[in-house]
Amino acid sequence: MLKGAEPFDLPPEALEPREPLLLRGLVRDWPMVRAARTSDATAMDYLRRFLSGVTVNAVRLHPRHRGRVFYNDELTGFNFEASRLGLDAVLDELQAMARDPDPATLYVGSTTIDTSLPGFRSENDLAFGDCRPLASIWLGNRSRVAAHFDLPDNIACCVAGDRRFTLFPPDQVANLYPGPIDYTPAGQTVSMVDLLEPDLERFPRFAAALEQAQVAELEPGDALVIPSLWWHHVEARGRFNVLVNYWWRRSPDYMDPPANVLDYALLALRDLPAEQRAAWHELFRYYVFEFEPGRVEHLPAERRGVLDPLDEAKARRLRAQVRNRLSR
Repeated sequence: MLKGAEPFDLPPEALEPREPLLLRGLVRDWPMVRAARTSDATAMDYLRRFLSGVTVNAVRLHPRHRGRVFYNDELTGFNFEASRLGLDAVLDELQAMARDPDPATLYVGSTTIDTSLPGFRSENDLAFGDCRPLASIWLGNRSRVAAHFDLPDNIACCVAGDRRFTLFPPDQVANLYPGPIDYTPAGQTVSMVDLLEPDLERFPRFAAALEQAQVAELEPGDALVIPSLWWHHVEARGRFNVLVNYWWRRSPDYMDPPANVLDYALLALRDLPAEQRAAWHELFRYYVFEFEPGRVEHLPAERRGVLDPLDEAKARRLRAQVRNRLSR
């Protein structure tokens, strides 16, 4: 945990994270946070100042789901209904639902701030230097998002309501029982385990994941740094909750998303005979995961090609080569 960080002076360990990092009070002076500490109604009124009129993707869940955004019981669909709404309508509905002792869930996931709330970041923002992160807003009443991972690094800023994050290191993937890759509630593979009511008979290895879990409780003004590929389960527990997050990658724009490689590996490698998979494992260790520049010193410099460090031109040639192979 780190205290004393400022929105315009983020520490290096926040920008190049290896472990989750809790930044208490990082955005405590944002006007949005001050409004939220006054009341939910004041926070909603503050957001209304920036409404652009665009519609956003909103999901609704029946109260019996206790806010858990997930699949239906048969995995033939999802337990929510999605629709496009204006943020003004979302805020009006949330304000009305706050009077219900057992409300349904209304949840707006990752929505680009500069599109939906232009001007908001002029008063509520973090400084990233030369990095240009994607800034998004998440809002709704109570909700639970199953444990999942994101490719970019992430700073999640709690600006209204309380949030509870439960984080798992990347090496816990097998113990989290991932769901489908190509059929997901919101684009990312999620753990099939209900964190609040884990069925350890069906998911026995989840007990080992819980031993490695890290929990962060966020109040308005607090922020959490989530490194790339760390699994995180997110609970929004207030009647009105708002999160602002920033995603960024520590790699040049010309590099492709690693998830593309996973998709192609499923197509090309996974179902090979075991001895061939083992051989390819060694090749990937040599060329990718344990690669050292010294391994190509036996080659003339002009013949090292893509084995030398990539630049934009080499990446363009390599991408064209992959594209040509995939189109055959």
